[in-house]
Amino acid sequence: MISTSQFRNGAAIRVDGKRFTILYFQHVKPGKGAAFVRTRLRNIDTGATLEKTFRAGEKLDSVRTESRPMQYLYRDGDLFYFMDEDTYEQTAIPESVLGETAGFLVPNGTLSVLSADGEVVSVEPPAHVDLEVTQTDPGLKGDTATGGSKPATLETGLTVQVPLFVNVGDRVRVDTRSKEYLTRV
Repeated sequence: MISTSQFRNGAAIRVDGKRFTILYFQHVKPGKGAAFVRTRLRNIDTGATLEKTFRAGEKLDSVRTESRPMQYLYRDGDLFYFMDEDTYEQTAIPESVLGETAGFLVPNGTLSVLSADGEVVSVEPPAHVDLEVTQTDPGLKGDTATGGSKPATLETGLTVQVPLFVNVGDRVRVDTRSKEYLTRV
């Protein structure tokens, strides 16, 4: 159990049977009436955000969360296999849990895997990854009518906009948060 006085940003709680992390909290003591705690919560399972108010001193169930670095090994159908870097234990994570992160998985790459109550709920890739361009149209010199970029398909199947000078076989650095081209490597 966790009391509202023990709320911290990033703490995990259970509200109405659902798991949430606390993004923001504020203890409010109005001049008239009882004190309360205003919070902004993110659902661990769906990623949806919600604003909720609790009475001061209210007790809620806490959720045990753990984030550990794991190395991506390989894909087999819709399962992605990861290895814990400390215990060398392998874990299979379904594609539905990974979502858009699957486009940033490079074999032997290290990612942060978040578990809640022993169940994997999300995989956080590093801030940027280096991927090889497998397909793109050749850029014509002086062809900048479209803003100087063209679509490129990367080795993981992800498609990003790259500058005209990038060719097939080049390695590019992609920001995993915005899915944008950063630089050629």
